[in-house]
Amino acid sequence: MAVDAVIPGRGIAALVWGLFKTMRPRQFTKNGLILVALFFTVNEWWEPNELGDVARIIGINLAAVGIFTLVTSSIYILNDIADVEKDRAHPKKRFRPIAAGVVPVPLAIIVGLIFGTGGLALAFLINSEFGLAAVSYIVLMVAYNLFLKQQVILDVMSISGGFVIRAIAGSVAIDGTVIAGKALDLTISPWLYIVTALGALFIAIAKRRTELVHAGDAAGDQRAILNEYTVGFLDMMTTVVTPATLVAYSLYTFGGAFAGANLPDNNSMMLTIPFVVYGIFRYLYLIYVKPTPDAESPEEILLTDKPLILNILAWLVTASIVLLANS
Repeated sequence: MAVDAVIPGRGIAALVWGLFKTMRPRQFTKNGLILVALFFTVNEWWEPNELGDVARIIGINLAAVGIFTLVTSSIYILNDIADVEKDRAHPKKRFRPIAAGVVPVPLAIIVGLIFGTGGLALAFLINSEFGLAAVSYIVLMVAYNLFLKQQVILDVMSISGGFVIRAIAGSVAIDGTVIAGKALDLTISPWLYIVTALGALFIAIAKRRTELVHAGDAAGDQRAILNEYTVGFLDMMTTVVTPATLVAYSLYTFGGAFAGANLPDNNSMMLTIPFVVYGIFRYLYLIYVKPTPDAESPEEILLTDKPLILNILAWLVTASIVLLANS
């Protein structure tokens, strides 16, 4: 059965499970981008003699991930409410709890508003900049659901923007945190944000292509914007974005002090480039050569494709060794 299928019945267990599924738990992985700034600035905050401060910085970032999970979940819930009729026409999305009638719309509205307002309140408790990042994300996603998702090209750019906001949020969450009696002054390279934007755009375009291919003649019924795309046009967009992503990441690894990049001056971060190349090509392989309906959901590929998972782990290990060795 589809990933979004819910357990049978209409009892409390089905309702709770349905609400949890409506939060899109498999998409929680996207909020991992909040940890990117923490990871790439390890040489700034890693102080073995100040483990208490180190733990506090890590704790703040993990709390930021949890808060953004609440905020993004509220958007997913409200989005499912708005798209309930279209979801019922989709072969997979019709199993979503709201579309399937497991979660009543009034209850979903209440839960979505509680998550959204609660998440924003907690965000401002971390600091005002992080709170503004959370507000910016909600504004962008509301604009996306009301207008931007119906605008060709702007729809995928909006999705990309949501990922960039996550990366920025992770940076501002810990900027200024005191460690060893000194406030952190994190300098995040603009190249990191460019790579995030291009990588997210690459995935969003691939998602649109898969949706278009699998929907066939019913594409417009499932997502109106698909009527504005063709497979050929999306392929051309992929041809532009793919090399741009690779070049941007390569330039970032050359960073050192270049453009404010907080990376080793010996350019040893270049050792991670092959993993990014393989990851992008593997994703293209799964879209073009071995396409499945799961390709409509990038998180499904991330959580199920073993070569891609191993490649990500290898990248994490290599990047960690490079950063810690040069801290």
